[in-house]
Amino acid sequence: MTQRRPLLVVLFDGVQSLDVTGPVEVFAGAGQAVGDPGAYPIRTASPDGSPVRTHSGLTLVPDCSLTDAEVPHTLLVPGGRGTRTPDPRLVDWLREHADDAERIVSVCTGAALLAAAGLLDGRRATTHWAYCDHLARAHPAVEVDADPIFVRDGKIATSAGVTAGIDLALALVEEDLGRDTALTVARHLVVFLRRPGNQAQFSAQLAAQTAQREPLREVQHWITEHPAGDLSVDALAQRARLSPRHFARAFQAETGMTPGRYVERVRLQHARRLLEETGHGVEEVSRASGYGTPEAMRRAFVKVLGAAPAEYRRRFRAPVN
Repeated sequence: MTQRRPLLVVLFDGVQSLDVTGPVEVFAGAGQAVGDPGAYPIRTASPDGSPVRTHSGLTLVPDCSLTDAEVPHTLLVPGGRGTRTPDPRLVDWLREHADDAERIVSVCTGAALLAAAGLLDGRRATTHWAYCDHLARAHPAVEVDADPIFVRDGKIATSAGVTAGIDLALALVEEDLGRDTALTVARHLVVFLRRPGNQAQFSAQLAAQTAQREPLREVQHWITEHPAGDLSVDALAQRARLSPRHFARAFQAETGMTPGRYVERVRLQHARRLLEETGHGVEEVSRASGYGTPEAMRRAFVKVLGAAPAEYRRRFRAPVN
């Protein structure tokens, strides 16, 4: 018999429906994968037990009120617009009862609810990239990290926007029931086993702004399509028909990052994708991604991801059907 790990999901008006259903599907699927649907008994609760309306308009009917909810193994706190002016009853309940759970998990702006209850004070946490600055200003006792898709600090795990909750749930299933179970669930949901927690919340193209001027936009596209090419400032400036000095200033002004920083992100993203999705060797990937040598790529991976390319591939390569 699989160990029971009851899951309680708190609901409130304005909740993001995918913050709820994404992780729930992962945990429910894990029970099915091990032949024990009760491995993760799942219950939902709203402050007074009444149905809630998600910010997309769906109605969710909870199993009970928070006051009637039993202490779970895992407490899941989703995000959504309802976290902007949270129900005081929800915050009070979290302050009084959340710490009784063996682990506490938030998705997206659910971190704001945990912070409001004082549960993140002195801890490292993340949330949706667009709300990290707000979380840091509103709760200076929280160490907010805007980059990773999820963060573990003791018994509390916080994740970035929306679908990052699936990655975190898969990581927890892998911790509980092993990699093979998590892999089975990921295949069923047609997602990677899980992205690494320290993977950036968005790609280089999304992290940077799109340049306003057409020549600079063309350069951005060129970098993405030719990561192994000559991407020096001089070469890129020539492509944009600008002087190197003017190009570097204009690129940073319009994209929010230097050309060198943008190139670094694109190359790392390209190398990660090749390691995750292909069987190319590390040396071949390093050349194709513009690093030139495996050692140069290894330094970049260790610096940003905390893992060498071979280790990254071993842990995070996509499932092969």
